[in-house]
Amino acid sequence: MTESAFIRANINRWQEFEASLKEANAESPDHLKNLFLQATDDLSYAQTFFPGGEAASYLQQLTFKLQSSVHKRRSYRLQKIKHFWSVELPLVSYRYRRTLLYSFLIFSLSILIGAFSAAKDPTYTRLIMGDYYVDMTESNIANDDPMAVYKHQGRTEMFLGITFNNVMVSFWAFVLGLFTAAGTIYIMLSNGIMLGAFQYFFYSKGLLWTSFLTIWIHGTLEISAIIIAGAAGMILGNSFMFPGSFTRSESFKYGARQGMKLVIGLVPVFIAAGFLEGFVTRLTGMPTALKLFIILSSLAFILFYFSVYPRMIHRSYAAKDLS
Repeated sequence: MTESAFIRANINRWQEFEASLKEANAESPDHLKNLFLQATDDLSYAQTFFPGGEAASYLQQLTFKLQSSVHKRRSYRLQKIKHFWSVELPLVSYRYRRTLLYSFLIFSLSILIGAFSAAKDPTYTRLIMGDYYVDMTESNIANDDPMAVYKHQGRTEMFLGITFNNVMVSFWAFVLGLFTAAGTIYIMLSNGIMLGAFQYFFYSKGLLWTSFLTIWIHGTLEISAIIIAGAAGMILGNSFMFPGSFTRSESFKYGARQGMKLVIGLVPVFIAAGFLEGFVTRLTGMPTALKLFIILSSLAFILFYFSVYPRMIHRSYAAKDLS
């Protein structure tokens, strides 16, 4: 094959490569990488059979452009991910800070309801937690290992199971916002009441501090995730019920996007909570100081990332707008 024949056979394909470069922002890095590999194959052929020719010179420039575009596109994608976690999600947290507060207050109230109900009715905890769970816990207490429930399953099995359960609870807390915020509030109330009754049960056995140091190793992140997911569901429900100056459809779409951002932001929290419950909570013999460190570190992270840091980002952007 002559060089001119080689060019005629491939020129249309190379022109398509050039067109893809002009629309690089719309192309995926994987597609651009595939074009780059095809171009390098053609370049190798041209350098082998037509060294120093027009085709080799053109293909050298084309492969360089494709390679640069791949790197730029990957860099852009990484920047988008970084922007989501460092700016976009914190600004959503700030914008809906009152909704987050309301969600926290609703969940706190439900804990008090559960504890108060368990204090007034000795059978309430069995009604909420089930006879099997209560009997098992009482047996563990009698065996001087009240937190043995966290040792029954294998570590990995428990980690995966708990993580999936946390995801589903938070998912329903968000999705039930479709039916106004009432469905979301129901999820928070039911989980909060269960937690309140559960903690009062240990209090009645003189084991509140022991249970706190164990349950809240993973519970700090787990409960925080439910509260934040509850806020996401309330955002979704309120956007439909109270569209303001927008059409109901526009308001709902906007609320769904903002709420989903909060839910996506909980993914690392789900995983961390599942890991702690599966691998760390079971280590009931850990020093008290270490347990408190894990609990307080988890709380500090939640407060900083979902409350303090969003305020810092908001002030930073507000200052830029004024300057």
